[in-house]
Amino acid sequence: MREVAFIKQNKEKWLGIEQVIDGKIKKNPDDLSSLYINLINDLSFAQTYYPKSKTTVYLNHLSSRIFQKIYKTRRTEKNRLFYFFATEVPLLVYQYRRYLSYAFIFFLFFTVVGVISAYYDKDFVKIILGEDYVNKTIENIRKNNAVGVYQQGSNWGMMVSIIFNNLTVGAKLFLYGVFGGVGTLFALMQNSIMLGSFQYFFHEHGALKESARGIWLHGVFEIFSMVVEAMAGLILGASILFPRTYSRFDSFKLGFKDAFKIFLSTVPFTVVAGIIEGYVTRYALQMSFTLNLLVILGTLSIIGFYYLVYPYIVHRKLKFQERDAVL
Repeated sequence: MREVAFIKQNKEKWLGIEQVIDGKIKKNPDDLSSLYINLINDLSFAQTYYPKSKTTVYLNHLSSRIFQKIYKTRRTEKNRLFYFFATEVPLLVYQYRRYLSYAFIFFLFFTVVGVISAYYDKDFVKIILGEDYVNKTIENIRKNNAVGVYQQGSNWGMMVSIIFNNLTVGAKLFLYGVFGGVGTLFALMQNSIMLGSFQYFFHEHGALKESARGIWLHGVFEIFSMVVEAMAGLILGASILFPRTYSRFDSFKLGFKDAFKIFLSTVPFTVVAGIIEGYVTRYALQMSFTLNLLVILGTLSIIGFYYLVYPYIVHRKLKFQERDAVL
């Protein structure tokens, strides 16, 4: 059969499956399983006769999505919240993994821009961070207390203020994606340049090591979450600019739903970062260097594993389950 005829013969069925996946048409688990088996047959045919075709890629993607829906329908009855963090988010991160790469690349680029700007323009840091903040920090450095700025106010009050501010920044990184991703990149640029110039400022005054012992206690969760939130914004922007086989509005709805779930996954990390900043960072220089390092590397291992390694583990497990279901 010619590929064009194959597509024409099954197009309506595939579009119907897309509507089932998107929730526009309701099906019980048995009907979903039947659709999945039928789709697998089409995929096997396409892999045999059109192995390098876009049709094969499309059917493979569609079969993965409907299997995820079947798996989700069966598992979420037990523990919806656990499923969300343990399976749903990792699968979405895997699906959109290239956007996480884009977010990291832009983050690193803008951070380097901040460093270079602070290196060549001695007033740049004051423009970015504010003259009062810079002068106060310089005074703290002279007193051998590079993290003095984190010792202001009460633990509880500072924690609440920081969590609220960081959640606001994260929401902007996500929601500004509606401007085709440009808004997200602008917000990421602002925060990354600030980070780069901030770190160079401490280096310039000979306090980079001391500041890092405090800043990165909470900064690993905070900054990594910022990059993931930028990822969510880029996904939202791409859903508008590149609707693929969907209408632009349907693509936007799907992109918003997926991006919002990824954004929500960062909230626990943001909250923990605020708790650490409010209650732990102020005592950073009183802690041993070994303890500082353990906390920093521990937080990096946790969030790095969740977003960089665990999605591949969940995806591979799902692929094995798909194979077993077919067999």
